[in-house]
Amino acid sequence: MSKQRTKFVELVLLLIIFTCVVGYGEAQSKSFLVDCGSNTSTKADGRIWVGDSSPNSSLSLISSGLDAATSSTPSQSSSSVFAEIYKSARVFTTTLNYSFHEIPQGSYFVRLHFSPFSMGDHNVNDSSFSVYANGLRLMLDINVQGEIAHKNLILLSSGHNATASSLVKEFLLPIGPEKLVLSFIPEKESFGFVNAIEIVSVDDKLFKDSVTKVGGSEVELGLGGRGVETMYRLNVGGPKLGPSQDLNLYRTWETDSSYMVIENAGEHVDNSSSISYASHNDSPVAPLLVYETARTMSSDTEVLEKRFNMSWKFEVDPNFDYLVRLHFCELVVDKQNQRIFRVYINNQTAAGNFDIYARAGGKNKAIYQDYYDPVSSKNDVLWIQLGPDTSAGASGTDALLSGLEIFKLSKNGNLAHLVRFDSSGHSVDNSRMRIIWISFSAGVATLVLLAFLVTMVVCLCKMRSRNKSDDDDSKNNPPGWRPLFLHVNNSTTNAGGGGSLRLNTLAASTMGRKFTLVEIRAATKNFDDGLAIGVGGFGKVYRGELEDGTVIAIKRATPHSQQGLAEFETEIVMLSRLRHRHLVSLIGFCDEHNEMILVYEYMANGTLRSHLFGSNLPPLSWKQRLEACIGSARGLHYLHTGSERGIIHRDVKTTNILLDENFVAKMSDFGLSKAGPSMDHTHVSTAVKGSFGYLDPEYFRRQQLTEKSDVYSFGVVLFEAVCARAVINPTLPKDQINLAEWALSWQKQRSLESIIDRNLRGNYSPESLEKYGEIAEKCLADEGKNRPMMGEVLWHLEYVLQLHEAWLRKQNGENSFSSSQALEEAPESSLQACCSNQDSSEAEKSQTGSTLHNIV
Repeated sequence: MSKQRTKFVELVLLLIIFTCVVGYGEAQSKSFLVDCGSNTSTKADGRIWVGDSSPNSSLSLISSGLDAATSSTPSQSSSSVFAEIYKSARVFTTTLNYSFHEIPQGSYFVRLHFSPFSMGDHNVNDSSFSVYANGLRLMLDINVQGEIAHKNLILLSSGHNATASSLVKEFLLPIGPEKLVLSFIPEKESFGFVNAIEIVSVDDKLFKDSVTKVGGSEVELGLGGRGVETMYRLNVGGPKLGPSQDLNLYRTWETDSSYMVIENAGEHVDNSSSISYASHNDSPVAPLLVYETARTMSSDTEVLEKRFNMSWKFEVDPNFDYLVRLHFCELVVDKQNQRIFRVYINNQTAAGNFDIYARAGGKNKAIYQDYYDPVSSKNDVLWIQLGPDTSAGASGTDALLSGLEIFKLSKNGNLAHLVRFDSSGHSVDNSRMRIIWISFSAGVATLVLLAFLVTMVVCLCKMRSRNKSDDDDSKNNPPGWRPLFLHVNNSTTNAGGGGSLRLNTLAASTMGRKFTLVEIRAATKNFDDGLAIGVGGFGKVYRGELEDGTVIAIKRATPHSQQGLAEFETEIVMLSRLRHRHLVSLIGFCDEHNEMILVYEYMANGTLRSHLFGSNLPPLSWKQRLEACIGSARGLHYLHTGSERGIIHRDVKTTNILLDENFVAKMSDFGLSKAGPSMDHTHVSTAVKGSFGYLDPEYFRRQQLTEKSDVYSFGVVLFEAVCARAVINPTLPKDQINLAEWALSWQKQRSLESIIDRNLRGNYSPESLEKYGEIAEKCLADEGKNRPMMGEVLWHLEYVLQLHEAWLRKQNGENSFSSSQALEEAPESSLQACCSNQDSSEAEKSQTGSTLHNIV
């Protein structure tokens, strides 16, 4: 009998323990699912949603203006997993409070569902309301229909179907032992509605309080006392995942394609076998389905040049802090150092030398990384970019991402940012709209008056043109074309091509000789296409010969197109003020009969590129290539240092390095040039422009232009000169397509001689090639601060040339000095080359410095 009692007691104890454990588990995972406007329970997404009018001790509603609306027709959200609960809504015209009782202390996802439908006398387009949670402001004066339309506008702008018909706002809230009160407050003389409320318990392991700040150290977020809004949650490279596919927290993971700057910049990869979490603590972070798909950098030829070409762009609210969570799982490579990349957030390096395999401890291991990013008050866009870390020495230049989440952190008890969207999805400023409507009537009258005046002017011009006798040249120039030189004011000249140019007599005189159109036509045989030696967005370049036998190059702007005119203007400004032996000289201009023509010195041997590959011209020797690089480096050094702010060329490449009859190299084409930063700035913020293959990766990431951007491009030129191949060649194997990356990988192995032009084999000094490769490698450093100045590059190239000349003398049996002697003599020679201006007097230098100071 005693044994039976003992067994009975043990069973009771086990039952008690089991009940406690189950009760604790239920408390931890407790959720509240409310079908607003309904008095029954409804099943949706596999869960039971309780009507807010049903008897419920855990929920109470307080409002004097409650209505329950029911959809009588199928809504646009009928295909949604929430279709059943979207058939009803709670409508309110005064403050509505949902009070939730018996909620265990902890963190919870609070999701508010809105799906507009016809609500009787209430027009959903006019709805506007705010939402608070225990005093924390979640939403301010929101118009649901406008928010949905704005989301569809984003989808359409990215080339996707506009499918959104509902809005779900998700917040992570810390809830104490007291009740949770959700307050819905309509704007004056307006109303609000809500279809469903979802409250889901969150595991404490979901967020860590200490995270890495972008570009800095670890910071404490203090999430225990802050609210969080989920801005974006994306399954990168994979399909949309619904709540039923995320059983832990019932989250929705959207596709990422509509947020990619270039969608085909990332290729889809997947692997559904043997995916597991690197740490058991990570299981609540994301479902394994997220890690089974990913995007890797594309091999598409259209985006090959964009070395950090996986970019996502997100609209965010300014003046808030953001937590960015990135999910990774290596699905392809099976050992370390095979895929190393960098992570950039808002154009700052968030992580370098990122090796998923090494961090996760193997293939098919899921990990995540959090980054804290404070967004400035003026920044309403958040960029996330992934690109290769070429400095890390990985065998492949690639990146991979599986998932992405962006969370907004509350500030001073607020998560809301007031942005109003109209029914078409465009933002609306109420005060601005009132001003527009007030001034509309006066504007109409003004437009009518202006239209009348314009009509009168046009009629007078036509009458005048009929009475005017034009010569035969006017047939080639359409009416309305105005010469550039009639619109120039020297005081407002803009080197960036953005301002209107107004040349006065003094400025015109700096442009050299003024040619007549008759002289230009005679020199080019009436612009014979057989004399065309180049073409650009502005028009054609012709070879011409003056009566005295002088050969010239003539750039003629096309009157029929505005393309390239900004660059044409910049070219005028630059060349009318720059004088240097290694810059192409401007001889004069012609502005007759609506023409825009510039006349340059003729460079008999064409471009440096034409002597490297792609033509039947004899190959250049190693010495000639070095001299061409030195000459162009001198020209760039002069641009960078010839004035207080300096000039950044911005389009350094072998087709813009021209060779005269003596193979003296000169820089040309200054259409993209910009004045350097002022003394109190480190860079010039400007849109990215340049040529694929030569573009500075740091400039591309940050849109911040510096002199080091020219240095990077020149480093590509150095490798192009020695390898004699195109900088981008899609027909080659993947690792050889980009010359800069390919040559740099060989140079880091100190095996550059393995890939040099075969015409150079045996005809160069090995020591000179070694030093040459080292300076080219330094020019291609991923960060500008690690690259040399152009003056240093010039110094080293001069040294390389002297090493080669010493080697030539030794080969010819002549007395030669050693490399150490070459090094001793190099500085003096280089210094003279850097500082001399063989084509300008001291007065000209002074004038150049003062005029360049005014270029902005």
